Amino acid sequence: MPSPAPWPALRVTYHVTAPTKSDLDARVESLLLEQTVELPRTALRDKFVLENIVGRLVSLDEIGADKHRAIIDFPIIATADDPAQFLNVLFGNSSIQEHVLLADFALPTDWPGRKNALPGPKFGAAGLRKIVNVPERAITSTALKPIGLRTERIAQLCALFAQGGIDIIKDDHGLANHRFHPFRERVHACQKATREANRATGRSSIYVPNLIGTPSTVLEQLKFAEDEGVGAVMIAPMLLGLPFLAEIAARHARVPVVGHPSFGGATRTAPELLYGKLFPLYGSDATIFANFGGRFAYSRETCGKLARTLTQPEIPGLTSSLPMPAGGIKYHQVADVLSFYGREVVLLIGGGLYEAGGDAALRTRVEEFVRNVEEFK
Repeated sequence: MPSPAPWPALRVTYHVTAPTKSDLDARVESLLLEQTVELPRTALRDKFVLENIVGRLVSLDEIGADKHRAIIDFPIIATADDPAQFLNVLFGNSSIQEHVLLADFALPTDWPGRKNALPGPKFGAAGLRKIVNVPERAITSTALKPIGLRTERIAQLCALFAQGGIDIIKDDHGLANHRFHPFRERVHACQKATREANRATGRSSIYVPNLIGTPSTVLEQLKFAEDEGVGAVMIAPMLLGLPFLAEIAARHARVPVVGHPSFGGATRTAPELLYGKLFPLYGSDATIFANFGGRFAYSRETCGKLARTLTQPEIPGLTSSLPMPAGGIKYHQVADVLSFYGREVVLLIGGGLYEAGGDAALRTRVEEFVRNVEEFK
């Protein structure tokens, strides 16, 4: 039995599919080695590396037909207090193996380098609520879409939504620096429309542009958007990179960051872990995810666990952030959705509003949506 490791452990839970015991033994052994040393055990000559850097199996349990739960400890020092290396230790080479799913992880409570690697939300739920001036009730949100509209039309929609009382009006994640609505032109027009609507209504609605592109492009977009006075920005961390999200949140952004789930299904990672733990740990102040019963396949159980992980983080010192369920929610389902999530939520409804028809009908539906949220008891 090896002696206790000299530093805290990152405890990781994997779900491993294996038809036979020999397959299971080989796959667990691969997990122990691939995330740190990436060598067969027989090739390790250094006693210190063998006893302290290689993963340690904590438990192995059967959880279904040919499926097992493997809990493994890795030395936290292997992460080098770096946001990219943390992911490498968590689920680097093993993510290539089709029989493995990353199910959960627990950080050590005594990890001094945690904030260097994983900054957490800068604003969190409380900061975002302050910006939109919504201290208690659920927050309303919608998306500007689709790709192909001219800037003038997108700005008109933004004004309509803000005048109707929606708190957070964000770009759809597909709105990039397209020639029909260039980024700078769109941000300027939508921020102006929001500002003028707030002046008329007395509300504090915010416009949230989508930042997308190479790192240098995104940082330029962030500066421009902040100079224009936007209330928050949105990025898709799985498109741009979780470590880049950490850098944006910790070093660059002066406004909250909303995380979008696009490309999140391209990895075998449990959604409640990816969106509920990793997005906020890397700096997302609010996280969009697919709501149950919509056009995506997440269950009520997954959505409930995900939302609880965001609003009640288990990691000491981590600020709570806001869940933003989306993807098929209808405006008349407000009471049912709020009964499930409670008031610590941002309700993001897009298509359910646009289906109303022309601008007059759309405005009526927006006002009904806002009223339903504000009157929910």
